[in-house]
Amino acid sequence: MTFVKNSSLSFRGIAGVFLFLFFWEILIRFLIQFDNLPAPSAILFSWFDLLTLKQYWEEIAHTLFAAMLGWTVASFAGIFLGLLLGLSKTFYKYTSTSIEVMRPWPGVAFAPIGLLLFGFSLKMELLVIILPALWPVLVNTMGGIVNIPKSLYEVVASLRLTNFAKIYKVFIPSAKASILVGLRISLSLSIIMAVVAEMIGSPNGIGYAIIREQQAMKPTNMFAYIFTIALINVFINYLLSKIVDRLSPGKPTSRLNQKVLVQ
Repeated sequence: MTFVKNSSLSFRGIAGVFLFLFFWEILIRFLIQFDNLPAPSAILFSWFDLLTLKQYWEEIAHTLFAAMLGWTVASFAGIFLGLLLGLSKTFYKYTSTSIEVMRPWPGVAFAPIGLLLFGFSLKMELLVIILPALWPVLVNTMGGIVNIPKSLYEVVASLRLTNFAKIYKVFIPSAKASILVGLRISLSLSIIMAVVAEMIGSPNGIGYAIIREQQAMKPTNMFAYIFTIALINVFINYLLSKIVDRLSPGKPTSRLNQKVLVQ
């Protein structure tokens, strides 16, 4: 099985989206009538109108800033803890049970706590974003370190490197592919959780805009904001997949995803 035809697969995926939108348009225009379910063409025209509004771009900027800040914190914490778990059997024994208990916790469950502690603020959003975004980086980093061949440890021991040099020059480069995939998954989660946090307890961002338009009975604008989230996620996933493929030549992201997510 080869991965040379990734671009054609992407083209078929885009064609599938357009086919879905075409059937949606036909159903709404000719077969089914829902007052609050607009046709894709109506959503598109509303989206064009939103593109001219300064508020629209400010909302996108707020959501992206919260998501990127939360992702950055989660990434550094995830890589650091993943290295500790992968390199220290003692640390793993004492923390593995706690990690397995905490991993299923949904980030949205921390929204009420964040509201009590920080009110309607960026800190509340970060509390909702960081925990779900932490686990993909932590697990993939730990998995990458654990899967390093034992022969490499023997080589490192013979070189008499310092602990920092071992981590920086050997272990992190060896686990690079797994770490990069974890970072990619984590960023998508950060954007999703940023929108969820804004829906629940923030008067800013795309999530708040979706609720605002829904309460104002403007379904075309509401779906236009949802469409915006989809576009942002697709663009960022595409960009990061290119970065991952460039930094990990010969290991396409589709294969890496299959390998790492199983762990």
